[in-house]
Formats: sequence, C-alpha cells, structure tokens
Amino acid sequence: MFNRVNKLLIELPNVEYGDANAASAVQELLGGKFGEMSTLNNYMYQSFNFRGKSKLKPFYDLVASITAEEFGHVELVSNTINLLHKGTSFAGDPDITPLQNATDKRNTYAFIANAQTSLAGDSMGNPWRGDYVFSSGNLVLDLLHNFFLECGARTHKMRVYEMTDHPAARELIGYLLVRGGTHILAYAKAIEMATGTDVTTMLPIPSLDNRVFDQARKYEERGYGNVLFTWNNVGDYKDIKYIWKGTNPASGDQLFVKEGSPKGYDIPDLESKPEEFAPGIGPDEYAAIAKRLMANM
Repeated sequence: MFNRVNKLLIELPNVEYGDANAASAVQELLGGKFGEMSTLNNYMYQSFNFRGKSKLKPFYDLVASITAEEFGHVELVSNTINLLHKGTSFAGDPDITPLQNATDKRNTYAFIANAQTSLAGDSMGNPWRGDYVFSSGNLVLDLLHNFFLECGARTHKMRVYEMTDHPAARELIGYLLVRGGTHILAYAKAIEMATGTDVTTMLPIPSLDNRVFDQARKYEERGYGNVLFTWNNVGDYKDIKYIWKGTNPASGDQLFVKEGSPKGYDIPDLESKPEEFAPGIGPDEYAAIAKRLMANM
C-alpha cells in the first residue's frame, strides 16, 4: 500500500510569470524515456515482481523505497510544469481569442486537452509508453539497467537546465540532479554488493559535478545527496542500511538512512482558468455545491 502526504518534496518559487515553451522542455523530464514516469514505473514494477524478497531483502528494500520517492518526483515535475504555464493566456469573451498565444507555443496540446497543465508525455507531445519499463526478473540486470536509467535521466536534466533560466524549472532541476545522483550512487553500491564490481569509479556521468549548477549546489551543501529515506514509518524497508553505507565518493560525507519521509512543502493552489472553463465552477455553482456538502452534517 502507499500512504499519500499532501506536500511537495521542495518549495517551488512563487513565480509571477510562466514560460509555456520551457514547460514543453520540462515535459521530457516527466514523460520522456528517461523521465520521472519511467523511473517510477521501472522501480515500481521491479518491486512488485521482485523474486526472493526475504532472501534478498536489502535489495528489495532499496528498489521499493526509491519507488516511493519517485512518486514524489512525478508530482514535483507536474507541479513545476503547471507553474510554467502561469500567465500564458488571459480571461475574456471567447470572441476576443483569449487563448491566442497558444498557437505560437511548441505544445498546443497542453492548452487544448489539459487546461495548461502537465501531460503524461514527453517534450514532443508523445505519450509515455509502458514498454519503457524494464523488469527482467534478474537482480543484477535490473540494477544495472536502473544505474543506466538514472545516468540517462541526469544527462537530460542537465540539458533542460541549459535550455531555460526560468526559476521554477531551475529549482526543480537543481533538486532532481542531487536526488538523481543519490539514486545513481545507491544502485552502484547495490551492484557492488551483488557482484563485487565497483562501478562508482565511473561516476559522475556526465563528468560534471552538481555544484557547477547554482540551484543544485545548495541542495548538495544541505546534505541532500547523502540520505536515503525509507518512506515508511513502521520499520519496513530499513534494510537499505546494508547497502547505503560508507561515504559519498564525491564529497567524502557519511551516508545515512532516515526512517520516514522529509517534511515537505505546500503544493501550489492553481488559480481558475475561465478561458479554459477550468474548473468550470462559478460563484452560483460553488454556493450550491457548498450547500449540498454541508447538508445533514
């Protein structure tokens, strides 16, 4: 089972303006082949399908706990894309063409289908695909795939970072670079435990330290790259401590496991978009709904 918390992993900036084309680029970090929907679903199905959970519990715990974090990453990227659409249309009578700016944006589908919010797709408008999931049943092969997947995701994050200077996009990417690097190291350590092969000597891929990026540096300095959470408060998944131990090869800092989840931050409350008929609830409808909700209380 999963326990949902109504918080975001980090605080996103309260932006005054958006950038719909930047939102299109960030879509790759959500629904692309190396996006957060792919990391989530890869690890989720591997955890569901894991054979020998009791005998290989530290490895199962690792994949299962990172799965829970990836849910939060999907939520965080989606909310960033929502903020990146801020102010890209205006309210008004349909005859004055309030969505006129959408025709000049890379992804008009976000305006037509989703009321200027995130899509389950990539930067080119292609839907996320289930065959991006790799769940072979072979532990070492799955771990090696996950290591590669996270390295590919890191590369894409760096490239999107260089495509836009929007503060919401860069805050997101800075954080994800640090946490993605944490997962790369976690899978590298798991491979070493399973095979005796030290793949940490290959890191970082690409060969650029996170501290080069302004928005990533602060998360590194706060130690975000040294902790793995269990995302569970009753003692499950704590055996990741047998894998996630020692020091971080990039910084020399001690690695540690923390039970539970980070405290989280408020989720942005999206304003109504009358030009998109979203949510399509006016003052009269709201009053009627409130009356029905409070009836027989």
